[in-house]
Amino acid sequence: MALLVLFVAGCSQPAKVQFEHFGLALGTSFTVKATRIPPEIDSEKLKAQLEARLEEVDKQMSTYLPDSELSRFNRSESLDWQPVSEDLAKVVATALEVSRWSEGAFDVTVGPLVNLWGFGPDPKRTEAPFAEAIEAAKARIGYQNLEVRLAPPALRKRRPDLYVDLSAIAKGFAVDRLGEYLESLGIYDYLVEIGGEVRVRGKSPRGKGWRIAIEKPVPKVRQIEKVLELSDIAVATSGDYRNYFEADGKRFSHTIDPRTGWPIAHRLASVTVLCHTTMQADALATALMVLGPESGFAKAEKENIAALFIVKENEGGFSEKPTSAFLRHVRGGAS
Repeated sequence: MALLVLFVAGCSQPAKVQFEHFGLALGTSFTVKATRIPPEIDSEKLKAQLEARLEEVDKQMSTYLPDSELSRFNRSESLDWQPVSEDLAKVVATALEVSRWSEGAFDVTVGPLVNLWGFGPDPKRTEAPFAEAIEAAKARIGYQNLEVRLAPPALRKRRPDLYVDLSAIAKGFAVDRLGEYLESLGIYDYLVEIGGEVRVRGKSPRGKGWRIAIEKPVPKVRQIEKVLELSDIAVATSGDYRNYFEADGKRFSHTIDPRTGWPIAHRLASVTVLCHTTMQADALATALMVLGPESGFAKAEKENIAALFIVKENEGGFSEKPTSAFLRHVRGGAS
């Protein structure tokens, strides 16, 4: 779900982008904007090339496509090395790094729990699973049971029923891939956004940084919490307020804590992370969201991660907790 919205400048600033493309991919929406492109580039061909790259990522990493690379790996019960694409190995390697860094708060093998709770390819749920089913799914989870090799690229399971889920990192990788492709064509002033994960480079049509709005984490409405003016950085947000179901008066978020088997239930409403790559920002935002408002913030502060925590307060409002690194990044920007 799009947890960031692109901020549109007011009518007093009528600057226009030279290239713009938007549509649907990876189960969500995408937007690509470029302030200017080299004159020899055909806009329609560029659109087709961008879509082709998104389709390739989907065929590599989707758990919804039964014939994707990842789906074939998940179905296999082999404990031998299985050759995969360089892209898939790269993303799994980063996911494993974040899994270790977060001590399992982010776990690349969380898929059985995601599916059990109805937030994956399996049918949606209207009530919580039985405790026995949760424990059975937890028994299959453990990033320590997954190995990756980059050269030649391959993955290996240590248990045959291991199931890898890249939904908390693949969109970020796709954003980076589109951005890197634009740069290979000599396009250095651009914005790429997929499902709310954003990468910006250079200047917007206003001649300044790109204005990105962080949503107020309120279900069923779209309101702006904070506007940032950014350049040459990636942005990702994780939150509990868009994708969820309610049962017996309780809300169950799509963000599952792999350590407990249950959706998160703390006061943290959303986390926005600024990073050099969208892939890393995407995974870190999910990890910090699971860790929560206290331990997540402490870990982000200690590791010098630029992150904004938005926390639910008792009276129904929200408070902002920015890390020191976040404040350094946005100092001088819009707010």
